[in-house]
Amino acid sequence: MSANRKGDRRERELVNRLDESGFAVMRAPASGSATDRELPDVLAGDGERFYAIEAKSSSGDPIYLSGEEVEALIYFAQNFGAKARIGVRFDREDWYFFHPGDLYTTDGGNYRVKKETALADGVDFEEFVGRSTKTTLDDI
Repeated sequence: MSANRKGDRRERELVNRLDESGFAVMRAPASGSATDRELPDVLAGDGERFYAIEAKSSSGDPIYLSGEEVEALIYFAQNFGAKARIGVRFDREDWYFFHPGDLYTTDGGNYRVKKETALADGVDFEEFVGRSTKTTLDDI
């Protein structure tokens, strides 16, 4: 399966899970390539929380995001009135979420998320949608 097809499948998976958790949600298919405007992969809101999410998945380790990708997400989220979040999913794991400022920045100005970092420091799906008693990103 091509990386694009797998990424599309993972984005749809995230959209469906957010929908099942009570969020109004939409996916911007081919965001980045379908338009000159930089769009997040997923927009989600539940009437109280609104997120612009850049979704990345990997069968290996780690996940990289370009500096431009993260800057565009932050810019869109600020203008839209949403919170910018990076959602990552590694094979055989669930989704984990990060505020862009919490990502490791490489010497080249790009961003990286290792699987071990996601599992240790990321906000898991249940926390993200508010089904956990743990601290969520909104509490920070």
